[in-house]
Amino acid sequence: MRRLILLRASTRHAPWRVFGLLIAGVLALSACGERETPEPPARPVLVVTPADGAGSGVAAFPGEIRAREESALAFQVGGQLLRRHVDAGAHVRRGQVLAEIEPNDLRLQQQSAQAQVAAAEAEYARARTDRDRYAALVDQQLISRSQMDAQDAAYKAAQSQLRAARAQADVAGNQAGYTQLRAPRDGVIASREAEAGQVVAAGQAIFMLAGDDGREVAIALPESRIGQFAIGQPAQIELWNRPGVRVSGTIREIAAAADPQARTYAARVALDGDALDEVALGQSARVYLSGDPSGGILQVPLTAIQPGAGDAKAVWVVDRATGTVHAVPVQTGAFGANTVPVLSGLQPDALVVAAGGHLLREGQRVSPVDRENRPQQPERPKPVDAK
Repeated sequence: MRRLILLRASTRHAPWRVFGLLIAGVLALSACGERETPEPPARPVLVVTPADGAGSGVAAFPGEIRAREESALAFQVGGQLLRRHVDAGAHVRRGQVLAEIEPNDLRLQQQSAQAQVAAAEAEYARARTDRDRYAALVDQQLISRSQMDAQDAAYKAAQSQLRAARAQADVAGNQAGYTQLRAPRDGVIASREAEAGQVVAAGQAIFMLAGDDGREVAIALPESRIGQFAIGQPAQIELWNRPGVRVSGTIREIAAAADPQARTYAARVALDGDALDEVALGQSARVYLSGDPSGGILQVPLTAIQPGAGDAKAVWVVDRATGTVHAVPVQTGAFGANTVPVLSGLQPDALVVAAGGHLLREGQRVSPVDRENRPQQPERPKPVDAK
């Protein structure tokens, strides 16, 4: 009887024990879940340093590899293009025949000019003989002096006609030689503009010849910043097919006037001699030029400026030690087209977030990269030992 009462008592309290065990298990699982919550990934951000003008001090311009001397080759006379001896991409030597036009008509003109020279020579010989005979007769007083003067004039006219005929023959001979188009210098045929059988006019481009005497990068400088650049200024050139490898060069030429439509100044950046073997005509390149129109004042992009407290302005700065961002109040100057000068509040080597600042929050972890998509890895914080 006593055992039956105890059994009933233990059965009556069992549900409460089970419920307590379930609560304890849920709390334990919740605690484990909180400990295993993964840290959110670092947000990628574009950063610049104010020391380089945030792109104002070191500017990158797209360009194309060109020859220093580019010549449009054309015939000096017109005619039908008879044959073409070279193709685009061929390397040619000075004096090499590149193309020919039909020479028959010009050869006939040359023959006609030579015939006129023969006729003028005969007329000159007759006039000279008559002059000598008239000179003997005038000494004997058999003819008048006026007749002698007329013969002298006829002799001089025949002499001038002979000179004119010979000059015409020389011109005709030169034109007959112009039926062959020859390379004026060593170089590469950059392009071909005509085909065999085509009738071409004098001066019409047949080939574009790129000389072997140097390679340059053709770029366009913006009108708003043209005062930052000058002839002889050093530059760095990076080929698009060789990222990260830069070769040296200098600005050789800047156009005196801006393009009326693009409002940019055409410029040429000459590559140093050591780099000539590494480039090919038509390659794309990026030219880096340094300039500081602000007299050393730090610059940041307009997109880096964020609203601060009241009317103040701020920028997000990446903490190199922790990899987190913090809002830093700054004092700015007059806004430019793309950048704004920072008068105070920033260090020259600070990593300033240049884009996407409106998506950040104080203390957020970020992954900074520069304009060339190269990671700017900050120092990783040391792990804290759990106690």
